[in-house]
Amino acid sequence: MRNVVTVPLHEGECLVIASDNSGGVGVKEWDQVQVSYCTVSYYSFRVAVMDCLAAGAQPVSIVLHNFCGDEYWDELVSGVKKGLAELNLTHLSITGSTESNFTMKQSAVGVVVIGRKAVATQELSFQRNMKVAVIGRPLVGKEVVIRESEVAPLELFNKLANQKEYHLWPVGSKGIRYELSRMFKKNFQEVITDIDLEVSAGPATCFIIAYPEKKESIIKGYSKELFHPINLSE
Repeated sequence: MRNVVTVPLHEGECLVIASDNSGGVGVKEWDQVQVSYCTVSYYSFRVAVMDCLAAGAQPVSIVLHNFCGDEYWDELVSGVKKGLAELNLTHLSITGSTESNFTMKQSAVGVVVIGRKAVATQELSFQRNMKVAVIGRPLVGKEVVIRESEVAPLELFNKLANQKEYHLWPVGSKGIRYELSRMFKKNFQEVITDIDLEVSAGPATCFIIAYPEKKESIIKGYSKELFHPINLSE
C-alpha cells in the first residue's frame, strides 16, 4: 500500500509495518503549528494506522518516538489511546522511547503501527466499471484543527476497510492526484472532482475509495457531506 513494509512470517501470515512522523507541530515556541501534544500524536497515529488498515492488516502494537521531552510522554500516549479507542483497540500495547539527553527547540514525534495479515493480497488495477471517490477533504496545518468537521473520521475508515468489496488509500502530503497514480499504478488523462487534487492532505484528512457502483448509495450514507465523487479518464 502507500507507506508500509511487509515482512513474511510462517504459516501464511506477514507483518505490516506503517509509520508517520511530524516536526514543528506542538507547544514549543519555535513550532510552526501550535496544538496540544495529544492532537499531534493522535494524527500521527491516525496516518500510520490508516496505512496499516488499508493494507489489509489488523494492528497489534504501537511504537511511539518522542523528541519533545519526558514531561510530554503521557500526553502523547493519550493521543494514541484516543485513536485506539475509536478503533475499539484499547487492549493494544504502546511502547517507545524519549530523547531525554538533549532538548530540541521544535517538537518532533514519530509513530509506528505494526499489524498482521494473511499473505497474498492482489494488486488493485483500474476497471471501467469501478467507481472512485474521496471521503473527507485535504487539509494541512492549522486547517486540520479549525476545519475538523471536514476530516474523514477514523471510525468510518475502519468500517470501510473491514469490507472486502472496498479498496481504500489514504491521501498524504503530495495530494489526491499523486495518490491516485500510486493506487492504480497509472496516470489518468483527466480527473474530475469538486476538491483540490494537488493540495496536501496533511495527516491523511481524506482518503480515496474504489468500489462497485452498486455500493455507492451505502458509502454515501456512511460519509454524507464528506463524499466527493471522482470521474477518471484513462
